[in-house]
Amino acid sequence: MIRIYTDGAALGNPGPGGYGVILKYNGHVKELSQGYRLTTNNRMELLGVIVALESLKKLGIAVTIYSDSKYVIDAIEKGWLWGWQKKNFAKKANADLWQRYIPLHYRYQPKLVWVKGHAGHPENERCDQLAVSAAHDLDLLTDTWYEQNRHEQME
Repeated sequence: MIRIYTDGAALGNPGPGGYGVILKYNGHVKELSQGYRLTTNNRMELLGVIVALESLKKLGIAVTIYSDSKYVIDAIEKGWLWGWQKKNFAKKANADLWQRYIPLHYRYQPKLVWVKGHAGHPENERCDQLAVSAAHDLDLLTDTWYEQNRHEQME
């Protein structure tokens, strides 16, 4: 089983942001993080999940994702995402990222598990450190879709 831990952060929300990811498989551990100059916490929470799934190389292995984001977990587990998709994401925030997530969901069929943030869960705490540190980087990327569409965003 591949275990994925993710977290996202935004300083100011919107503001500089980042995601942190830990992947664990067969005794191996890999950490990923990236920062963006202007974004939101929800975008970074979701982008962490996406980047983690995009980094996988093998199919047919069970994948469990642990996240403290009710936004991400509930959208998928409660089926909101599929309703948004049927309505072509009309007036929905982060449509670009949700559309990027959907094929990954079908490819890996991950199990999603909510963990309480800032509650001493070691991997969640580490992902938070990675995300916040990435948001403070000097070499931040541009979240182009967000910057171009932020005034049209609905949460």
